[in-house]
Amino acid sequence: MERTIFKELEQWKENKKRKVLLVRGARQVGKTYLIRQLGKRFKYFLEVNFESEPEVKTFFEGNLDPHEISTKLSAYYGIPVTEGETLLFFDEVQSCIPAIQSLRFFYEKRPGLHLVAAGSLLEFALQQIPSFGVGRIRSLFLYPLSFNEFLNAANQKGLLEIKKSAAPNKPLDDAFHRNLIEWFRKFIIIGGMPEAIKTFLETGDFLKTQNILDDIVISLEDDFTKYKDRINTSRLKDVFLSAINQSGGKFNVSSSSGSGNQQQKKDALEMLVMAGLCYRVYHSSANGIPLAAEKNHKKFKVLFFDTGIALRYLKLNIANFLMADNINNINKGNIAEQFVGLELIKYLFSASKPELYYWHREKSGSSAEIDYLAELNNQILPVEVKSGTQGKMQSMQIFLNNKKPPYGIRISMENFSQYQKIKVCPVYAVDSLVNV
Repeated sequence: MERTIFKELEQWKENKKRKVLLVRGARQVGKTYLIRQLGKRFKYFLEVNFESEPEVKTFFEGNLDPHEISTKLSAYYGIPVTEGETLLFFDEVQSCIPAIQSLRFFYEKRPGLHLVAAGSLLEFALQQIPSFGVGRIRSLFLYPLSFNEFLNAANQKGLLEIKKSAAPNKPLDDAFHRNLIEWFRKFIIIGGMPEAIKTFLETGDFLKTQNILDDIVISLEDDFTKYKDRINTSRLKDVFLSAINQSGGKFNVSSSSGSGNQQQKKDALEMLVMAGLCYRVYHSSANGIPLAAEKNHKKFKVLFFDTGIALRYLKLNIANFLMADNINNINKGNIAEQFVGLELIKYLFSASKPELYYWHREKSGSSAEIDYLAELNNQILPVEVKSGTQGKMQSMQIFLNNKKPPYGIRISMENFSQYQKIKVCPVYAVDSLVNV
């Protein structure tokens, strides 16, 4: 499956002043596959997996001289490690802290060598290296597939191009709009995990796809044992399920089931964020750019990283979902808002850690809230998500009156349109926000 981020990998390959590349993301989002595809562009490709081949770790004991390490790896695998011809790939690099430490020396002493490292629980390992790679390492963040990538994988390239050509002042023909809504419903159920998408596109069978999602869930939960030195495993599972149930809404630590005090549950949530399984959406007063300047660390919503896995946990009735006019009526979980947040992350944060913002009126008794805030063209634009084709816009009007942005954005099941100071964007076209 083609991934949008692959273009960035190709640009990195050709860049004469490139840094060592670190590909980061949750387990099973396709990091290894992506780098292997890049390896096909080189004369030689040498892959080192520190989990499946732990004996290789001995090459990184003591001296971290990159020339010496390269010589040992070349002899061990029987593959040349030649500048300009070889892609050297350190996979599951979080399992070998000295290998992570060696990356800076490869940049300094072998800058002509193409070196990529990847791992699923890297944030935990990087905590052990306070001065890791400043100015020497470039990070790329990989997520589950976006809706655009899903359409491309489903061989719906024509429909994708038609979608990209639409705008609030240029709505789609109704037939295309309805078609995209149906693909959107499928994507919500399947999610963006590559194996789940591959299974569905090969079989067209939702049940087989759900079985794949079950397997992914088991592998994610198995990873929890790797956190046991940091947090109780059962506590982590409780917060994991709570994050799914509260995804898209303000996170209430007290709502997590099971034992443990609030601090322990907060620590468990932090573990999930570090593992790339959850993202925080922070409150901002939205008085100016950057939004982070007025970020409130104590007020945040949580997004679970994949709708397919979340809905599998929530025991979604697939038949009801496919027929629903309002997707949030089918199951708890603020699915529409969750989907929009995840799409924003996928399109905006390939080179930095994801961080979204929302707003609510800081006034006693007020219920005014804007789901997301977008920084576009040096302006703050309010983004409100509606799960159906109806819904009042009181919060949007309050924000428009108080903060005076040029316009607001409504995301819903409606076609592209525009009225007064509000531009309407279909839920399947979150990527178009940068152009509205």
